Amino acid sequence: MFQALVKNIPGVNNEIKGEKEGRINVLVLGMRGENIPSGGLLADTIIVASIIPKENKVSMISIPRDLYVNNPSWGNKSKVNAVYVAGEENGKKQGLEDMKKVAQEVTGLPIHYSASINFAGFKQIIDAIGGVEITLDESFQEPIQFNEPHVCDSHVFTIPTGKFEIKKNKTGRITAQYPLCTNPVKECGGNFSLPAGKQTLNGEKALCYVRSRATSSDFERAKRQQIIIQLVKDKMFSTGTLTDFSKINGILNALGNNVRTDMELWEMQRFYEIYKNISNLQIYQRVLENSAEGLLYNPTDIPKEVGYILLPIGGNYNSIYQMAKDIFTLPAQSDIKPK
Repeated sequence: MFQALVKNIPGVNNEIKGEKEGRINVLVLGMRGENIPSGGLLADTIIVASIIPKENKVSMISIPRDLYVNNPSWGNKSKVNAVYVAGEENGKKQGLEDMKKVAQEVTGLPIHYSASINFAGFKQIIDAIGGVEITLDESFQEPIQFNEPHVCDSHVFTIPTGKFEIKKNKTGRITAQYPLCTNPVKECGGNFSLPAGKQTLNGEKALCYVRSRATSSDFERAKRQQIIIQLVKDKMFSTGTLTDFSKINGILNALGNNVRTDMELWEMQRFYEIYKNISNLQIYQRVLENSAEGLLYNPTDIPKEVGYILLPIGGNYNSIYQMAKDIFTLPAQSDIKPK
């Protein structure tokens, strides 16, 4: 249960990490969930959120899953979305800690806390607050992603397609072939769509919206994730949920193992007190992506078996460090709007 992840309250007057320095940095992860086949612990959402309480400012930096990074538990490089998986292997249970190390290496920011939420928990939160209201300038459609085949397993992807995922070594020799299957129960109805205009998304629809990427991109998906986070925050403020810690604690307890965090209960309460007292909140958003503005690029001179990856422009994270440090003084990135 969630309560097993936190300790007793020693007193809410204690300062939490980062508070004295004036900037609190929290890593937020989203994934399918433990014991779910086909990449249950691969991180779909990776966001470094920062709060400067005295200036009423919050920032969100989205890190794409294809960023090629040092993987602490494997001792080699991998896509960043595999870091949590590696940290959880063989019962080590250090996925959050490994992800914090990598996020700190990428952004140059000290990562004070972390939290992960799986798909079930995400839906629970949205439904617990009565959904989120969103306005789309045009209709949204994702006809491809939720029909895609995956490597066959015994739980989710069970209908054979007759096709295979082929792995090759550096010389081009085939080293493995994995049969591909489809899901008999199509996620998000198979062809997910939302009409243009104002509407309220329940947990299921909000999850499908923030997961969709095949007909847009990972970067557009990251923007949608930031939008939904803002809408959840706004809804919780408007309904009084964020002004009553007992309500928040009740939601967290109901989530059980669908949420993990390294925050102790007294730290959560102190964080809540800080956030609750922020007025006229200013939000600064950035999405690391394959562009000059996004500070990443897709190398073309890599072995085929590595697949699609992203690397920092310039061969190091210096530009990202500077952006993360100065994010509250930079002009707003291109408006992040629902689409």
